[in-house]
Order: sequence, then structure tokens, then C-alpha cells
Amino acid sequence: MRKLSMDELNRKSVSEFKQSEKFPVVVVLDNIRSMHNVGSVFRTADAFLLRGIYLCGYTPQPPHRDINKTALGATETVEWKYYPQTLEAVKQLKEEGYKVFAIEQVESSIMLDKFLVDEIEKIAVVFGNEVSGVEQEVIKWCDGCIEIPQLGMKHSLNISVAAGIVLWEIVRTRMGN
Repeated sequence: MRKLSMDELNRKSVSEFKQSEKFPVVVVLDNIRSMHNVGSVFRTADAFLLRGIYLCGYTPQPPHRDINKTALGATETVEWKYYPQTLEAVKQLKEEGYKVFAIEQVESSIMLDKFLVDEIEKIAVVFGNEVSGVEQEVIKWCDGCIEIPQLGMKHSLNISVAAGIVLWEIVRTRMGN
């Protein structure tokens, strides 16, 4: 085995990325406080060719040095919008035909391994604040909630880790793998 060189990875340029067909997935960040988490989600959205990110409430917005530290340029490729209220973003997405799912532990949540994304044309996923999660008022407007199965003592994951897990599952399913 040999590591691939940067040239062998065939990475897209910014213009190639912007022209590429995107997966019809939008990430909604509900009052995320950490700029590093925001940057990490940008980087994940770039890696999986997602349609965009909606930054809501007091979620930090680019440009910012601490976001760029983890985004590594993804703020230049991934389209994003800002909404003062997360509920505004959710309502807008629903008007545009998206099915909206909060990533949250609730009564009747759908375990990620049981979530059937292939039946949904356009999907938005809401990730909540690092401490309080997705706002209850936002959950009321969602089409459902997805929960990541967890087997240990802890019952939560860092948002950047949760985003990587959930978004990969959605993209993997769409790719037919």
C-alpha cells in the first residue's frame, strides 16, 4: 500500500465544485456556539457535495479565522445562508419541498440505521446547540427526528461527529452503497 499524492486524489477546484451536481441535502445549524464545529460541518458538507448550510440564530458565520481553521476553504465552496431564527429556515425549506428532520433524541425518534432516506427527494437535517440540542419549537415543525444509536455510557456526540455520521449515511444511501 502507498498513500496517494495530492495530484492522485483528483480534487475539484472551487469552480468545478460550484458547477457539480449536489446531493439535495441541506444542513441547518440551530444556535451552534462553537466556530470549530461550524467549520467542521462546512468541511463535511464540501466532502459530500451537499446543496448547502443554513446558519441560524447565534451560529457564527464566515468569514472568521476560527471557522476557517477547521473548514480549510470549504466556506468558499459550500453555499450558505443566514436566518435569525431557525424556525424561519425550517419553514422556508418545507415551502421548497424539503422533508426536514431534527437530529435529536425524542419520543418516537427513528434510529439512523432504520431511516429510509431513499424515499425522500430533498432532505434537510437540523443539528442543535451543543448543550440544549434542537429547540422544541423547531422539532414541532419537523417531519421527524433521527437518532444516532449509542451503546455506551454517554448519550450525546459532538455536533461535528454527529454531522459526519448522519450526513455520510444519507449520502451513502443516495449513492446506492
